[in-house]
Amino acid sequence: MIYIIDHKDSFTHNVVHQFSNFDDVQCDDYNQVNQTLLNKANVIVLSPGPGNPKDYPITSNIYNHYKGKIKIIGICLGFQQILYCEKGRIIQQNKIYHGYQSNIKVISNNSLFKKGKNFRVGRYHSLKLKEPFRAKNFEITMRCVETNVAMTIENNIDKIYGFQFHPESFLTINGNLLIKKILST
Repeated sequence: MIYIIDHKDSFTHNVVHQFSNFDDVQCDDYNQVNQTLLNKANVIVLSPGPGNPKDYPITSNIYNHYKGKIKIIGICLGFQQILYCEKGRIIQQNKIYHGYQSNIKVISNNSLFKKGKNFRVGRYHSLKLKEPFRAKNFEITMRCVETNVAMTIENNIDKIYGFQFHPESFLTINGNLLIKKILST
């Protein structure tokens, strides 16, 4: 079962729909988490949402508790939440990317995806990771071709994955492939 933590975002139900292609899905608001169901989950998904990850201490506590125990996937705010919990700094971007399609490229040999592969993805964010970023077992594995902004992180030891972009968006080509690959690891 996949447990999606909803940060009250309009995209969350698109995320639920996408992940339900792969397994049973339970989705609850971040401030009304069903602990019994969360403990039964094989995967936790941290949804997109408004604001800054520092505004979601409940989600930070969930991440810190389940890190290394259950596979975790973060999307947009969820990506930033993972980075924030790993002592990354999340800052305002100069340009806001809402409904913007970008080309991103796999830059790591350690990625689940082949180095050099390009993807077209849908972006909806005004915040980004301030670099440099270093955290044990984490690696930035894809970057925007145009801006070099970090677009994915992977921690294959603790099974933690994050997308700054929206894999469920119609602007993301092959979003299901991205999710399927992570869920099958």
